[in-house]
Amino acid sequence: MLRVFSISSLLGGEPVRGELPPEKELYGTFLRLAWPSVIEAVLIGLVGVVDTLMVASLGDAAIAAVGITQQPKFVLMCFLFALNVGITAVVARRKGEENREGANHATRNGLLVGLVLVILLAFSGYRFAEPFLRLAGAKDDYIADAVVYFRIISISVIFQCLNGSINAAQKGSGNTRISMISNVAGNIVNIIFNYLLINGIGPFPRLEVRGAALATALGALVSFLVSLSRLFQKKNYISFFCKAPWRPDKKVLGPMVKVAGSALVEQLCMRAGFFIFNRIVADLNTLAYATHIACMNFLGLSFCCGDGFQVASTALAGQSLGAKRPDKAVIYCNIGQRVVFFVAVMLSVTMVLLRRQIIGLYSSTPEVVEMGSRVLLFIAVITYIQTAQVIFTGCLRGAGDTRFTAVTAVVSVGVVRPLFGYLLTYPVGWGLYGAWAAVLLDQLCRLVMNYTRIKKRKWLQIKL
Repeated sequence: MLRVFSISSLLGGEPVRGELPPEKELYGTFLRLAWPSVIEAVLIGLVGVVDTLMVASLGDAAIAAVGITQQPKFVLMCFLFALNVGITAVVARRKGEENREGANHATRNGLLVGLVLVILLAFSGYRFAEPFLRLAGAKDDYIADAVVYFRIISISVIFQCLNGSINAAQKGSGNTRISMISNVAGNIVNIIFNYLLINGIGPFPRLEVRGAALATALGALVSFLVSLSRLFQKKNYISFFCKAPWRPDKKVLGPMVKVAGSALVEQLCMRAGFFIFNRIVADLNTLAYATHIACMNFLGLSFCCGDGFQVASTALAGQSLGAKRPDKAVIYCNIGQRVVFFVAVMLSVTMVLLRRQIIGLYSSTPEVVEMGSRVLLFIAVITYIQTAQVIFTGCLRGAGDTRFTAVTAVVSVGVVRPLFGYLLTYPVGWGLYGAWAAVLLDQLCRLVMNYTRIKKRKWLQIKL
């Protein structure tokens, strides 16, 4: 059993390129980088759960109104998500090369590009809120609330995206604590104002769904300000005090665009697939869709756990390759797999044993509780697959192999999920359960494709 955790097992046949620290130190390095990101990601996931629970007090239609905005919001943000992948990969590579000025120059170029993009996207989201949500499948019984929510969220995207770009650079440099601190601060503000504004506590007005949106926007603003303040500290690797230029530079933007361009294709395919899939489920009925949103919260929670460890895999893979140590990149990839397996066990057991109680937190409607408790059985299985595949994805992104991750997204999210989602939901007649069977197939497809790519080792040879 212990051989699974040994150096020889972690190398997986990769030749040793230099001195390696003992297993304990390697695991310690990975966990030291991972734990702030895991805490951050889990807290973000829990805030999403709490958000939905607080909105749930307004009824199933309110859950649907907030839920229908999520995929349109992510479509708006996918351009910035792609840019952030490029920022992390390039900064991690420069950190491995011990080029601090290059890392800061890349960060500043990324922020300038991000600022222009996010202003255009925020305006588009505000201006075209209703047609966008109609396209997503919003129903007449909650479209008004959905439009109000989405317009406020579109403005807050400015702060969310700039915060994300700053933190992408910090994570690439290995400083994951800054991102954790900024997002925890924002989440606390979000929850407090959710409580005050949704139902109107004390002197605060009862704003219901509008209040939930304003709370999210305030939380995003606080997160951004905390992240921004860390750039004014001399001791940080990524800092405005580092003597690096602000001017756009093709040599700096080139590697970033190379990674971000493929990541954008990946993001667009994923968002299109998610958008179509969400529309398929939204067309069932309001109760089924409200059940789906509640269950997606818990799938999102398991993803957040994996995503937190993915940050460590991405940064350490990039830094190892920058230092010309592909053997260490492979080791950190395999360490991530071993760690997330134990996390998946705990999550899946909890979901199976407490599935009715979990869904009961969202709704007392018998149909919602029955459907939701069965869907959580799907999620218990999906958790193992999802946490494993996000580690592989993180290593590939850290290496700059975003072209392959884009291909994976096209196949799994762009084709498998919506195609089987429709077939199993309607022609086969499985309804909501058919949709979740399609989610399982999508995750399995991603796992197989990314695992195969990792084993071929081409990602270890990419230059940035």
